[in-house]
Amino acid sequence: MSVTLDTVALENGETLGYRERDGGHIPVVLLHGNMTSSKHWDVVLEAMADRYKLYAPDMRGFGESTYNERIDSLGDFAEDLALFVDELGIETFHLWGWSTGGGVAMEYAATHPDRLDKLVLLAPCSTRGYPMYEKDELGNPTETLLTTREEIERDPVQVVPVLQAHEQRDGATMKAIWDQLIYVNDRPEPERYDVYVEDMFTQRNLVDVDYALVHFNISSEHNGVADGTGLVDDIETDTLVLRGEDDLVITEQMLEETLTDLGENATFVELEGCGHSPLIDDLEQLLIEIEWFLE
Repeated sequence: MSVTLDTVALENGETLGYRERDGGHIPVVLLHGNMTSSKHWDVVLEAMADRYKLYAPDMRGFGESTYNERIDSLGDFAEDLALFVDELGIETFHLWGWSTGGGVAMEYAATHPDRLDKLVLLAPCSTRGYPMYEKDELGNPTETLLTTREEIERDPVQVVPVLQAHEQRDGATMKAIWDQLIYVNDRPEPERYDVYVEDMFTQRNLVDVDYALVHFNISSEHNGVADGTGLVDDIETDTLVLRGEDDLVITEQMLEETLTDLGENATFVELEGCGHSPLIDDLEQLLIEIEWFLE
């Protein structure tokens, strides 16, 4: 099965790059996370059962996509997705979101319930967002939440090192960050890893995405930054939530918030021996669980 990289112009003036795998008759749309793009779905595009027709868009500001209009929320990405599937003529489909892409997928599921068959959330950001905290002089988080783009851009631990690595195209630093937080159990083979890192440098919206994550809140609770929209109550789709037992990015508290807010629509599976990237840690285990759910 071959994978093509193409672009599609949206009605809002943005152009999205996307990868499409030929063959298959069951549409599945894959939404990547922060600091990645559709390129990081390559192992899934290579290995998922051939009955699935796979589409992996680059969200606005990532990969091959444009970033003409600055995003303020994950809802902006969800509306891009709505335009994307309309342009490609995808009527109903399964939606699989990973990390930040999980938040976008939840937003889309709440606002376009008639278009989804099933929803898969892999290590998703919480329904109540992804908080960032002010750091003390030792770099440890305090109890003070960051709320503005300016505060986030100055964060000396989570943001500044990444921005500097981007500016200098410092692959070694990017790998060090990913080895510490993402690839805690296994790593991609070297050539693939180098390609991933080069792809990370295509992102043009890191601070905006962090800002959107901080303010994301589709629950009915206040998350310390923003009131909840309550949109989670509009998610009617059968949902599979997966998290690696060793995930250092999505905490157990974030997982519990998501499962509580999704309620009876959600089924949870813990992935053994996996961190934040089960695609690399144990792709076989991941695909077994997801393909079983999608049947």
